[in-house]
Amino acid sequence: MMSRRVLLSWSSGKDSAWTLHVLRQQRDVEIVGLLTTFNEAAGRVAMHAVRRALVEAQASAAGLPLWPVLLPWPCSNAEYEQRMSAVIDRARQEGITHVAFGDLFLQDVRDYRIRQLSGTGVEPLFPLWGSPADTPGLARRMLDGGLRAVLTCVDPKQLPESFAGRPYDAALLADLPPDVDPCGERGEFHTFCFRGPMFASEIAVQVGETLSRDGFCFTDLVPGASVVHSRS
Repeated sequence: MMSRRVLLSWSSGKDSAWTLHVLRQQRDVEIVGLLTTFNEAAGRVAMHAVRRALVEAQASAAGLPLWPVLLPWPCSNAEYEQRMSAVIDRARQEGITHVAFGDLFLQDVRDYRIRQLSGTGVEPLFPLWGSPADTPGLARRMLDGGLRAVLTCVDPKQLPESFAGRPYDAALLADLPPDVDPCGERGEFHTFCFRGPMFASEIAVQVGETLSRDGFCFTDLVPGASVVHSRS
């Protein structure tokens, strides 16, 4: 069987982490690296605001090389697409056949990914793709499978800012307003995954301060000996 050489789009959150776990169950898939975009000035993942050192710890725990893409801030869409195009060109030259994404059900996002890869010789994969009706079950499978994460970013227009910094666990799912997707797929929240079957070891983090910036609430995570404790 021909092996698909896959580069995984890696946000540092639970969905990309679970995508890694799902892909590793497929015998025809060889995962070759984790592709992450960083704010070049801040040294943090875009939107998730996770420190690069923590993403590097995830890559080490996953046993995979990190493919960092540095983006200026502010970053125009044209500049973003130019830098991503260069990475995809490198991927194609290195024999990578697919880029996998942890998208769940937003059709416009999926369509954008497909357009960006069209004609490059590299194809998109969406291993977790489904519908809004699927995400409650997906959230439970993640937790039952041992995945643990913490909310690093909350959109206060959709979710109270008090959720920032909370563990992603059964208690959080029970507390979510009914109109909030349990996986945060509409941008209600973003996470950092620190434990799960995709990692050889847990990434130890301390929950730092929460601040409001650019219309969002961000909780800083600091590498350290303490871990985030789930209440589920």
